Amino acid sequence: MNRDLLPRILLASRSPRRSELLAREGLAFDIEVPDVEEWEKIDADPRELVLHNAAIKGDAIAQKHPGRLVLSSDTTVAIDGHLLGKPEDLAHARAMLKRLSGRAHNVFTSVLLQWRERDVRMERCVESRVVFRTLSDEDITRYFSIVNPLDKAGSYGIQEGREIIIDHFEGSLTNIMGLPMETVREMLEQLA
Repeated sequence: MNRDLLPRILLASRSPRRSELLAREGLAFDIEVPDVEEWEKIDADPRELVLHNAAIKGDAIAQKHPGRLVLSSDTTVAIDGHLLGKPEDLAHARAMLKRLSGRAHNVFTSVLLQWRERDVRMERCVESRVVFRTLSDEDITRYFSIVNPLDKAGSYGIQEGREIIIDHFEGSLTNIMGLPMETVREMLEQLA
């Protein structure tokens, strides 16, 4: 991918993890946080939910900046047909980790890349599988001393303290972090 041919990306997200992943990739980007209300239906289809949320975020920014290449994304965690969004407080976060303890769940992330001036709109949804260790109350307390669970879907992030909570995962690590970079690279290559 010839990065010199790509325009500067406008990231429609406040997620520090997404910014970090784009920066690690060496991509030039600016950030503009959309003022939208996301779906938070716990009984929604996870693919439908993340695609919808990425679209409303990306569309809000792309409408204001039709000449910019806008990247938006959304991530959710699903187990037993229910979605685990961001926890309301630490007690809710602890309950989420107890629910995930010793079990497998899926992480869904949507990516929407749009450039209205050039009539570009590409959408993808990526799924990864994560298997948690069986967690004691002490494990969860130790994990919370390392990671703030309140801004993370499912109350966890794979990039820190992974050895405490995660047994193994299948699929894209960066998807579990919140932005599947393999998919982003593939989409950008189609533009370059």
